Amino acid sequence: MVSRTQLAKLGLFDAKVPRYTSYPTAPHFGGGVDSGVFSDWVGAVPAGAQISLYIHVPFCRRLCWFCACRTQGTQSDAPVAAYLEVLKAELAMLRDRLAPGVTIRRLHWGGGTPTLLTPEMMTALAEATAEVAPFSDPYEFSVEIDPNEIDGPRLDALAAAGMNRASIGVQDFDSEIQNTIGRIQEFDVTRDAVEMIRARGVESLNADILYGLPHQTRERITETVQKLLSLSPDRVALYGYAHVPWMAKRQQMIPSDALPTPEERLALFDVARRLFVWDGYDEIGIDHFARPEDGLGVAARTGHLRRNFQGYTDDTAEALIGVGASSISRFPQGYAQNAPATSAHTAAIREGRFSTARGHILSHEDRWRGRVIEALMCDFRVEADEIARDFGVPHDRLMEMFRAADRDFDGLLEVTETGLSVPGPARPLTRMIARAFDAYELDKAGHSPAI
Repeated sequence: MVSRTQLAKLGLFDAKVPRYTSYPTAPHFGGGVDSGVFSDWVGAVPAGAQISLYIHVPFCRRLCWFCACRTQGTQSDAPVAAYLEVLKAELAMLRDRLAPGVTIRRLHWGGGTPTLLTPEMMTALAEATAEVAPFSDPYEFSVEIDPNEIDGPRLDALAAAGMNRASIGVQDFDSEIQNTIGRIQEFDVTRDAVEMIRARGVESLNADILYGLPHQTRERITETVQKLLSLSPDRVALYGYAHVPWMAKRQQMIPSDALPTPEERLALFDVARRLFVWDGYDEIGIDHFARPEDGLGVAARTGHLRRNFQGYTDDTAEALIGVGASSISRFPQGYAQNAPATSAHTAAIREGRFSTARGHILSHEDRWRGRVIEALMCDFRVEADEIARDFGVPHDRLMEMFRAADRDFDGLLEVTETGLSVPGPARPLTRMIARAFDAYELDKAGHSPAI
């Protein structure tokens, strides 16, 4: 790697930058995209197209202190059942707007905790989704599974509905860390959940862990990664914990003085990264790892890796449609986000309209800058000829931008006659490098540390 001194000089340990799961990023969404625009965009999806569908279930039995997602706690099934009726109505509206012959290439249930649905609720939601459009061949149906909130009957319902990929959040297996972040999840419980998932023929498994957690040390993250490797997930997301208690109030429960320093965060990441690589995983972008035969590994090798709101993906569908409160959709025309509050979302659907609250219509400049940023985040290189050919941006302008970025980063980048690339030692800087091509103002308070 580049020396710690050089990384400090370039501001890595102080920088807060977007994760660039979209461009522009969500804080820049605004007016101009309402339910009418969203409806028109859905109607413009071509007949026979393949789409991706994301369904958000915002409820949790317990609210983990580390989590900054939009969730709400419930100990009763009543609000979940009421929300399911809203989802079914929203899906019916979507069905009525889509052109004939559309199929679902990717379906993801996220949260919150989608597995707090009862088996009957899961079946009802799957049936309502099937009425929107059938699955493509092949397809992927993934579900975020909480090992503390799953059992045989619910897994039976998911398997019967066609789930073929499961995603498990681990965060860390150390008991002190779990108590500090409000997420108690013993390794044995996680292992048992994985065994139940695989016993039902679901072969593909994702896992998420975090670095930068309170009380986390190199020894502790080593133990967590080794335990995770014993479960042999197909892909792993290694995210940096973002401590933003001024935005996520529940994070005020986490003592800030127990957090590792930025330099220690980098060391924690590197320890985990080395363990995954030593175990045969391919490095995918800045924070994912995958078995070579997994779809992400194939996409990375063939140049088809992409970014969306779940991170890295091999999904190539032109339209990703979000269903449920706060869900974000991506269309060729732009982005649309549903009302964040469950109450506002519910009110809109009951009135017979989509709950689109804000979004962004993509300009020509958004498109080419977004592609430059995505190429850096996915492939660590940008080909000037590709951008010039696909977007009509003058080759000379691009090359000058690439040379300026190289100067900003002390010549650590590689600029050739054909484009820009980020060599291995400079890859911790990738999000900062991507920021150099972002034309929007940056509000540091709303973003996570660069490392």
